[in-house]
Amino acid sequence: MFSMIVQPRFVETDALGHINNTVLPQWFEQARTPIFKLFVPSMDPKDWTLILAKIEVEFVSELFYQFDVELRTYIERIGNSSCVIYQEAWQRGQLGAKGRATLVHFDHSSKKSVAIPDDIRAVLAEHPYSEEDS
Repeated sequence: MFSMIVQPRFVETDALGHINNTVLPQWFEQARTPIFKLFVPSMDPKDWTLILAKIEVEFVSELFYQFDVELRTYIERIGNSSCVIYQEAWQRGQLGAKGRATLVHFDHSSKKSVAIPDDIRAVLAEHPYSEEDS
């Protein structure tokens, strides 16, 4: 599991005082940075080899401004050229949101997916998700 802590900003709240629903996809993307660095160590967009094929977010309970949020990132599935990232947002010991993102290893010049290299596949496999993790 990859883990990071975010401190919610006041601007990320909605009229009800909750973290706005548009914020979670951004937080989850930020928490995928260690995965991005596996594929693109330089983090240079000119060298980028990933595309986002799908995202989904399920809101489980309220998240609030005044408390830190832990983002947990796991690898749910590794395919030939894609992987499914499973993520959770926890605040004060309670699951607030969960989501999935499908990333595809992609060659932009040929406009085709390419196999995930074995060395990256091995590191991804070190961060598996199972139902017991939640």
